[in-house]
Amino acid sequence: MSMDNKKMIFSGAQPTGSLTMGNYIGAIKNWKALEDEYNCIYSIVDLHSLTARQDPKKFKEMCISFLAQYLACGLDAKKNIIFFQSHVRQHTELAWILSCHTYLGELNRMTQFKEKSEKHRENINAGLFTYPVLQAADILLYQTSKVPVGEDQKQHLELSRDIAIRFNNTYGEIFVVPEHHIPKIGAKIMSLQEPNKKMSKSDENMNGTIFLMDTEQVTLKKIKRAVTDDRGKVAYNDEQLGIKNLMTIYSTLTKECVEKIEEKYAGKGYGAFKKDVAEIVIEHLRPFRAKYAELMNNRECLVDVYKEGAERAEEIAEKTMKKVRDNIGFIK
Repeated sequence: MSMDNKKMIFSGAQPTGSLTMGNYIGAIKNWKALEDEYNCIYSIVDLHSLTARQDPKKFKEMCISFLAQYLACGLDAKKNIIFFQSHVRQHTELAWILSCHTYLGELNRMTQFKEKSEKHRENINAGLFTYPVLQAADILLYQTSKVPVGEDQKQHLELSRDIAIRFNNTYGEIFVVPEHHIPKIGAKIMSLQEPNKKMSKSDENMNGTIFLMDTEQVTLKKIKRAVTDDRGKVAYNDEQLGIKNLMTIYSTLTKECVEKIEEKYAGKGYGAFKKDVAEIVIEHLRPFRAKYAELMNNRECLVDVYKEGAERAEEIAEKTMKKVRDNIGFIK
């Protein structure tokens, strides 16, 4: 496959359960805007998921479901490369090589390892510790210029940059040194129950997260139960974080400015506002749910997508690996 001169964007996500409204508004809607400007690679990073124990049957279904969710959100498999990480063997090959150029002290400083070790004391495995090296391989393999990552992954991206620079200084200019991609427009969606925290798939309080796979009834209940305040006024400010968050969802999905929303609900109270937010979310997700059901009933289509995605990804990955092997001095 011939690649044009557009810069490369790479993003990887673990196939865990359902995507959230936060993922959709904060990430995937922005990805759609990148399709024509960049070469975009989106990997479902199933190898990273192995740091936690997986039930094989459930894991397989979860991976397929996650791919279907990406496509149902509107990602175009022709314009983007979408594939399973485990289908491109160069990821693990490069990870080992990069691990030999990563210092123990660097990995010891990773805050995510410390946090996950605290939560999963019964399974503190080496993969959890070396996870950032595989992540660096994921990124550097595709000569990635920009990586759209949240605050929690910025430290890992910094490590990827350090490894790339160190490797290039030793073996010549092989890797592009990636940068953090901040979308031109975007919104951070917060928890419905703790609006000072980002909406998360892993939130222990499920009422705080709108999952794209939630039923309409569950979505309605979650939004009705969303934390607000005692002011009784629909206003967009940092003293009313719960209402501000609901207004962000409303504004992003309808493209109405917050000033208009404030005018619309002046003197109406929170009940009517929450009901309308719920209806907007439910209506917006109907096409997603219909497309998801259609894809899950047409597995052949999903197989075609991930096979073609892996072939396209491997072609790019192998070009990088040839340079790496040659410059290191491996015998052909």
